[in-house]
Amino acid sequence: MPFYQKINPKTTEGRRTLDRLINLRKIIKQQIPQRTLDETLLLATWNIRDFDKSAYGSRLDEAIYYIAEIIASFDLVAIQEVYQDLEGLERVMKVLGKHWEYICTDATMGRRGNKERMAFVYDQRKVSFGGIAGELVLPPIKDNSGEYHPVTQLWRTPFMVGFRCGWAKFILTTVHILWGKEGKNSAERVAEINQVAEFLKKRTKDETTWSQNMILLGDFNIFGTTDETFQQLTNAGFVVPEELLEFRSNASQTRHYDQIAFRTRPGSLTMTGKAGVFNFFDVVFQESDKDIYIPYMENYEMTNEGTPRSDKSKRNYYQTYWRTHQMSDHLPMWVELQIDYSDQYLINKLRSE
Repeated sequence: MPFYQKINPKTTEGRRTLDRLINLRKIIKQQIPQRTLDETLLLATWNIRDFDKSAYGSRLDEAIYYIAEIIASFDLVAIQEVYQDLEGLERVMKVLGKHWEYICTDATMGRRGNKERMAFVYDQRKVSFGGIAGELVLPPIKDNSGEYHPVTQLWRTPFMVGFRCGWAKFILTTVHILWGKEGKNSAERVAEINQVAEFLKKRTKDETTWSQNMILLGDFNIFGTTDETFQQLTNAGFVVPEELLEFRSNASQTRHYDQIAFRTRPGSLTMTGKAGVFNFFDVVFQESDKDIYIPYMENYEMTNEGTPRSDKSKRNYYQTYWRTHQMSDHLPMWVELQIDYSDQYLINKLRSE
């Protein structure tokens, strides 16, 4: 449970935050399964937009509380677009409390990396770090003469981390695939997804790997599940749960940008049949809230060029830009997994005699 003691009920913002948190918790309970002690794992992925750059102003305290509340409804969350200085993530961690921990990459510098990090945030009471972590580096390619040549690495280096939870032992690899050229089957995007999926496929066949249970998740910038980009996952033997196939994860819910894909050993990490995306804009920073936040929006009345905004432009500024920099332009995607195999273990042990 997050810590709320610093919310001041004597201020307008404090009362609004408390009211929205109550409603947010209510909707979360309706849409996301309750966390369990040792029976299930709630795994999520969330691209939190520019977390936390100041292009549209630093996130309000209330936004930090809402983000923390959403994260706290899961056990383990992969987060993309964590900014170099970690300020946004650290603010959220203070609200989550001492039981929560994170592990993240170094910032990827340069135009390609955009000073982004990737992170995993998890409840230590439920999930433990397996001691394995690293940024995925593609191996060199051997040519016909037997010489090896380095390959171009991904724009944003994927992050691989081993975790234990209950009976489960698995490796999560989170990605933020480049946008590349416009279009649903950008060659650059297809190539990056293919390279990561094929690399992990080989790892699952390696008996010496820490775990052959691989979960690939994050922001793939996939438009649709029939696209060539998505097929790179399935061609490598990764399975996206049927429960997730219908869900679109961008804020307008028109595209399948985010995915959680599995390539695991038979009988491990069984799905419970529960999965989805959570649309926080149904509760916080709603379209009807625009006027409330006018005092916080620096460029609401005028563009950066000093041109007065039309009413349509003002709505667009709030809905498409400002509020998505308070929360995100992606919705968290989640899946529930079974992690207690005690009954099956006992049955198998009895049958072995």
